[in-house]
Amino acid sequence: MKTINQWLAEYGESHQNPTNKTVHWICVPLIFFSVVGLLFSIKLSFFNLGDIEGNVALIVLGLTLIYYFSLSKTLSIGLLLFAAVCTYLCYVIEQSGFAPLWQVCITVFVLAWIGQFWGHKVEGKKPSFFKDLQFLMIGPAWLMSFIYERLGISY
Repeated sequence: MKTINQWLAEYGESHQNPTNKTVHWICVPLIFFSVVGLLFSIKLSFFNLGDIEGNVALIVLGLTLIYYFSLSKTLSIGLLLFAAVCTYLCYVIEQSGFAPLWQVCITVFVLAWIGQFWGHKVEGKKPSFFKDLQFLMIGPAWLMSFIYERLGISY
């Protein structure tokens, strides 16, 4: 299994252009959020967590965090915090009555992927996940690694 540093270095190879990097800072978190939201919309009536009705997102995020933990214990903490924020936002959107959460998330998902592909067109390189689907999981960790570096936290 590759180390987190190997994953991040390989991911970074196709993310050198400043415009593409900026697009990723916007779109990767939006895609992560939208996937969480879509999964949050699938309710599981057999368990609840306080005010939050059980949903598929909670299970998938648990498994995702196990994957991240296997790569980097410290990065998994930051990603847990971001996942918690996404989950909370899903709850707020759902409670607001503004629009069904799944509709908001599909819109965000489509627009963010358009942005991602535009960023890679500017970069002149294909997205990393065309090479290995696991790179879909590495994007959030790649961004978190920059935050950790800025804060002086090793990963």
